[in-house]
Amino acid sequence: MKTQVEFKSSKFPPYEGEEEEINPGLWGRRLAEYLVQKLADSGVETEDIIAEDWGYYVPVRNEGIEIALCCGHQDGDDDEFLCFTEPSKPIARKLFRKVDATAQLSRLVDALENILSSDPDINKIVWTEPN
Repeated sequence: MKTQVEFKSSKFPPYEGEEEEINPGLWGRRLAEYLVQKLADSGVETEDIIAEDWGYYVPVRNEGIEIALCCGHQDGDDDEFLCFTEPSKPIARKLFRKVDATAQLSRLVDALENILSSDPDINKIVWTEPN
């Protein structure tokens, strides 16, 4: 399952001082806020955005298994971004059992794909499977 996407857009510049919140050269709060709003429009509920050192973690409300959308600016050009799901694969281990999150991840990935592909300010969208 392809749960990682890279794309280009000049729509999500950093907020002033944002790079000090995470790490130099990395940002993505505008992207995270945009995705939270668009996911809500698609019926996918999220929780509060969490700043990490690599970007932003957006927990998705879900029963049974924790899932999230992670996003941020890529190292490189100012218009390069990356989003990926957590877990990255549909079968996750939880203690001593396996949990199948295929339905939940598919719903999240489908919503994200629709959001990105329908926005004319987002281009060069490339989906990949995690390593």
